[in-house]
Amino acid sequence: MDRRSEVRETYDRIATHFASTREYAWPEVEAFVDEYVGGADDLKLGLDLGCGNCRHAEVLAERVQRVVGLDVSRGLLETGRNRALERGFSVDLVQSEAASLPLRGDAVDAAVYVATIHHLPTRAARVASLDELARVLAPGGVALVSAWSTAHDAFDENAGFDTTVEWTLPGGEAVDRFYHIYDPDEFEADLETSALETVSLVISSGNCYAVVRSDG
Repeated sequence: MDRRSEVRETYDRIATHFASTREYAWPEVEAFVDEYVGGADDLKLGLDLGCGNCRHAEVLAERVQRVVGLDVSRGLLETGRNRALERGFSVDLVQSEAASLPLRGDAVDAAVYVATIHHLPTRAARVASLDELARVLAPGGVALVSAWSTAHDAFDENAGFDTTVEWTLPGGEAVDRFYHIYDPDEFEADLETSALETVSLVISSGNCYAVVRSDG
């Protein structure tokens, strides 16, 4: 089994328990939406890339006319569907990989791509996903990209590296999840290599956050 399939199967396996621990939107996402998406009544399409249980799709749904939630895990998409039904917001759910988006170009006005890129197993796949994000962003569109980084106090390394992080299911079973832990310079370099233009880049709570737009 290749690494991409392992990641998908891992999140299918832990989806229900994982989603139950992801109740609230990240403050950084809410701040991004308030600053870059807030009050834009003419924004038609939002994208939550790596949507999980759609907690961030819910935030986008308050500001745009339509939201697409995309995730590689069918199990996580089901938790997103349940959240949308329970909370009364609308999201179109799509199963797909981040490096090959089934969306037309220049379609997305606002996107969040958080806590997902670091699960892609190779640099080529990670940069391809950034290129895909650039392709689907509309002129004037904006996105927030985040990744776990070596700036987190859980890590002693200074350079980016691959690792696994355990998720413990009820009952004590531990399931390994693949991560590429970025160092901040590496994250910035991948953004520069891609077809995205970086508007701002900060470190917060051990994560790299970049506000980006298409450079086309």
